[in-house]
Amino acid sequence: MAWVIGGKHFGQYTYEHWFDDDVQIQGGNTMLKDAISLFVKYNKSANEAMNGIIKTLSQAEWEKSLGGYFPSVRSLCSHIYICDFNWLNRFKSCRTFKVLDNSFFDRNYSFKETIFADMGEYLAKRPDLDSRLISFAEELTDADLGGTLKYTDFAGNYYERNVGGCVLHFLNHGTHSRGIISVYLEMMGRENDFNSLGRVL
Repeated sequence: MAWVIGGKHFGQYTYEHWFDDDVQIQGGNTMLKDAISLFVKYNKSANEAMNGIIKTLSQAEWEKSLGGYFPSVRSLCSHIYICDFNWLNRFKSCRTFKVLDNSFFDRNYSFKETIFADMGEYLAKRPDLDSRLISFAEELTDADLGGTLKYTDFAGNYYERNVGGCVLHFLNHGTHSRGIISVYLEMMGRENDFNSLGRVL
């Protein structure tokens, strides 16, 4: 199966080889780097559009429980931020990345934390992390993407997985979580359409 994004031909794949249990990427890493570059730009664009709506919420709406596993817009925004932050921290074990080699990444968050009680703090910090994500993507090389990431998850499970697959995994995770935020916003009367990859093609 050919993978085409934005008119670009990114190689030949069979679906079962895209993500297997070991998150192995079958195909050229140059193609993968192009896809990652597209995803980080998309995530930044989608976050900006989403946050333009979020900033219209009251504090009560920001914290309102709407029934999901992450029940509020606040908890989902925290979750996306923490996952992006902690995944970037994991890649420090692969080699020295300039964007990750500073005190900003000297901590880890618990995946169960809910941060940003103040919506203004979230709206200030999210763009900064998106800029760091783009810088990280620009530093990635074909050799990096073909390498192996060794890490232990929050539950203590140990993994050795393909770096390129892990990058795509955590970037795609944001798409899923923003989709839930989209539903929550509609439940509170905020029409939205911010989550389309088409906005950056």
